[in-house]
Amino acid sequence: METTVRAAEAGEVEKLGRVLSLAFADDPIIGWLIPSETDRTRRAAIMFATMARHHYLRHGGADVACDETGEIVGAALWAPPGHWDIPVSELGRMLPGLTLALRSRLLASARMSERMAQAHPKEPHWYLGFIGTLPEVRGRAVGHALLAARLTHCDKLVTPTYLESSKPSNIPYYTRYGFELTRELDVTGGGPPMWPMWRPPRD
Repeated sequence: METTVRAAEAGEVEKLGRVLSLAFADDPIIGWLIPSETDRTRRAAIMFATMARHHYLRHGGADVACDETGEIVGAALWAPPGHWDIPVSELGRMLPGLTLALRSRLLASARMSERMAQAHPKEPHWYLGFIGTLPEVRGRAVGHALLAARLTHCDKLVTPTYLESSKPSNIPYYTRYGFELTRELDVTGGGPPMWPMWRPPRD
């Protein structure tokens, strides 16, 4: 399958959110944030679209992967150096969407974000918040195209990158791209953990 990676447009955030919600349908962190299986995908799509619209898109970090027909089949949300921590002004704009998506779990989400922020590296870096593809295109190198496009850019800038994997099974995948596991991190207060990974720039 031929894949094209490009910057997302403002009018595509709902589609982007839908793609990521399907990609994260079995994600333990999303399941912890949105326990309801009946409407998890719909609510997760609202959450992803909200974050893309009010944070990642405005900082030039929303990438989409399209197939031969132009359909979005994958997405990655990155924050550039100095912008991984979402400011209060942006959080205010996100609040209606996040409340709609997370409902009674909004406070739990805020506490999780605080734990993640406390462990976040201080050195300037690009931060990969989310990356995912539609289930039906897995194994067709769509994720590779998304990762490679941004990592090549980071290497040219001699800038490291950082992510938190929400599944231990994904650690070997990221390791192949040069990410190094730093530790296991309890971000949920006894619920599912995350695994922070750091990637130095490559020559």
